[in-house]
Amino acid sequence: VQLQASGGGLVQAGGSLRLSCAASGDRFNRYAVAWFRRSTGKEREFVSAINWSGASTYYGDPAKGRFRISRDNAGNTVDLQMNSLKPEDSAVYYCAARKAPPREEDSFYDYWGQGTQVTVSS
Repeated sequence: VQLQASGGGLVQAGGSLRLSCAASGDRFNRYAVAWFRRSTGKEREFVSAINWSGASTYYGDPAKGRFRISRDNAGNTVDLQMNSLKPEDSAVYYCAARKAPPREEDSFYDYWGQGTQVTVSS
């Protein structure tokens, strides 16, 4: 499967962005999908994940209460709605997929999108 992340941009603190991960090349409902992010000088960090059906969702500590992940298998997309953004949310956001239940460790994901830059100004 091929993944394409989009929706990043520049936003003021307190604002919102909606990232989208578009998939092609295989039946999308076979895959769990996750979002990770990497800030300058930091390790890649788990943000959120969703199982193949959308029934189960998972959030890393920075995302809890502010971000919401969802998927549309008919449209082959997984979205990440990010609200109440903070400057520390600035990072390159990546979507990733695996043919198994979601995991928080990036090493378990086989397919990666190219990343989309999110910058939150104070």
